[in-house]
Amino acid sequence: MRKLVVLGGGYGGMRVIERVLGHQLQDISVTLVDRLPYHGLKTEYYALAAGTVSDRDIRIDFPEEIDYIYGQVTDIDTEDKMVLLASGEKVPYDDLVIGLGCEDKYHNVQGAAEFTYSIQTLEESRKTQQAINGLRPGSVVSVVGAGLSGVELASELRESRPDLTVRLFDRGPSVLSFLSNRVSMYVQSWFEEHGVEVVNNANITRVDADGLWNHEDLFPSDLTVWTAGIQPVAVVRNQGWELDGGGRVKLTEHHFVPGLPDVFIVGDNASLPYAPSGQLAEAQAEQIVQILLCKWKGVAYPELPDIKLKGTLGSLGKKAGFGVFMGKQSLTGKVARLLKSGILWKHKVIK
Repeated sequence: MRKLVVLGGGYGGMRVIERVLGHQLQDISVTLVDRLPYHGLKTEYYALAAGTVSDRDIRIDFPEEIDYIYGQVTDIDTEDKMVLLASGEKVPYDDLVIGLGCEDKYHNVQGAAEFTYSIQTLEESRKTQQAINGLRPGSVVSVVGAGLSGVELASELRESRPDLTVRLFDRGPSVLSFLSNRVSMYVQSWFEEHGVEVVNNANITRVDADGLWNHEDLFPSDLTVWTAGIQPVAVVRNQGWELDGGGRVKLTEHHFVPGLPDVFIVGDNASLPYAPSGQLAEAQAEQIVQILLCKWKGVAYPELPDIKLKGTLGSLGKKAGFGVFMGKQSLTGKVARLLKSGILWKHKVIK
C-alpha cells in the first residue's frame, strides 16, 4: 500500500485529504501530521483574538477515515523519505504534501518578536485573546500592519472592546490600497467614523513593553499585535531548497520540489503568483491531487491551467465588510459582510 503523508491540516492539507478520500482508493493510505486534533479556520483567528467568537466556533473536526499523528515536525529527510518529529518519531512516506503554514516575519525590527502578540496560529490567537481580555478600560492596543488581517482585527476589536483605544499602523498611504481605491477609501472612512486611529506611512523601527517607535516617534501601547508580514515555517526554509524573495519554495509547474517528485508543497510555503491565502491553498491543492492521481495510475501529467482566484472578502466587525472580485469589481457594506459569513458557513458544513 502506498503511503501519502500530509503535513499540516490547514486549508491546503485538508483539501488534499478530502479530494483523495473522495476517490476511495484502496491501495493508498493517508496519514495527517498536525499539532492539533482539528482544522482551525485561520481566516477567523482575528475574531478569536478580539474575543467575538469562541474557540469551538472556528474549529472543524478532521475526517475519521485517515490515520493521525499529533506532533511537531522538526525536519524532513528526503533521502530516506522520513518526516522527523520533536518526539523522536520518524514517519515514513511514499508521497509527501507539505502544508505547514507560516509564521510572523518581523523584518529585523528590534523587540518585535519579544514584545508583540500574534494571530498566526490557534494557540497564539488564544494567548492574544487572553491578553486583550486582561486589559483595563482605557488601555491602548496597537495593531502593526494594515493588510487584511490587521484591518479585520482592528475593526473587530473596536466592536468587542469599545473601552479601548485601538491604533492601526499602515505602511502605505491608505489601508488596503492594493485591493481598489473604492475599498481603500471605504475602510479608511469606516475607521475614522468608529474611532480607530490609523497611522499611515508608518515605519516601525522598535518595539518594547511600553510601546513602539514609528520612525523616531514613540507611541505608548499597552499591547501590540503584529500582522505586518509572514514567512514559511523554519523547517521548510531550512531545507536548502531554492526560495523566492519571500522565502517560499520554488516549485515545478506540477507543484513538487525540483528533483524531488515525491515532495509537494501547498499553501503559504509555495512560491505562487498570488499572495498566500486559504483560497489559493485550496485551489493549488486541487491541482496537486490531479497530479497525485496521475502518478498513482502511471500516466503522464497534464498541463495545468493557471490558478484563478475568485476575489477577496473582508469584514469590518459584524455588520460591514468589503470585497474585490474577478474583474476588479468592488463591493462594500452589509452585503459584503453577509457574503463572507455565507462562505464561512459553506466551508464549515460542505466539503
